[in-house]
Amino acid sequence: MHPVSYDDRTKLFYAGTNHICMDYQPFSVKYKGGFPYVGATVSMFPAEGEVRGRMIAFDSVTGQTKWSINEPFQVYSGTLSTDGGLVFYGTLDGWFKAVDKATGKVLYQFKTPSGIISNPVTYMHNNKQYVAVLTGVGGWAAIGLAEGLTQGTEGLGAVGLTRNLGEFTNLGGTLMVFTVE
Repeated sequence: MHPVSYDDRTKLFYAGTNHICMDYQPFSVKYKGGFPYVGATVSMFPAEGEVRGRMIAFDSVTGQTKWSINEPFQVYSGTLSTDGGLVFYGTLDGWFKAVDKATGKVLYQFKTPSGIISNPVTYMHNNKQYVAVLTGVGGWAAIGLAEGLTQGTEGLGAVGLTRNLGEFTNLGGTLMVFTVE
């Protein structure tokens, strides 16, 4: 699970999720410090068509998902819920979105220079509210893009899931700051 936010008014958690499957074939391997250690051949793929992630509003008391937004890639970004009725999150393919807390309707989206795996933050300056997010896809999610890997089992299995990520975003990092009106 990635960082989530909770709203005391709606009594909902807002979370980005993975919607993926995995083939896992274990084998014996000797541990070596400083190197990836899985001890398996892993291949990952979308669980349902081209949906690899979802943004959800989840009621932890009833166990029900109130609403969800399907995304083409996993949602590794954290979420930020505000008193103004918005939830902010980013996508692996580089969209920064503001959605209605109650309905999940996308109210605003902006295509950033790179994918988003960071957590949005909000702050005030001179009586004006801002929302900021760091773009820059990396880590396991972007290992194929960063290292030019193409085989599904490469990158400890992550390449099979994000092999075409380069068609939607780039490497690199940029701090994006938005004003809230």
